[in-house]
Amino acid sequence: MTQQRDENLILVAAVEQYAKKHNMSTAESFALFRQHGINTLIRRHYNALHTQPLDEGYYFAEDILKLKQNGG
Repeated sequence: MTQQRDENLILVAAVEQYAKKHNMSTAESFALFRQHGINTLIRRHYNALHTQPLDEGYYFAEDILKLKQNGG
C-alpha cells in the first residue's frame, strides 16, 4: 500500500468513527475536519499515526477539536 492510500485509510476511519460517536453524517464529520484542518494534520502526522491502531486517528482528531473548542 502506498503512503497516500494509508493516509486516506486513517482519515476515512477517523471521519467515520467521529461521525458515529457524535451522531452526525460522515459528510458533516468530513466538513468539520476540513474546517479545522484535521485532514491536513492527519496527513502531516502520518509517520506517527500509521504505527498506531487505526482508532488513533479518531482520538487524534477528537483531541484537536477539543483543544480548538477550548480556545487552544
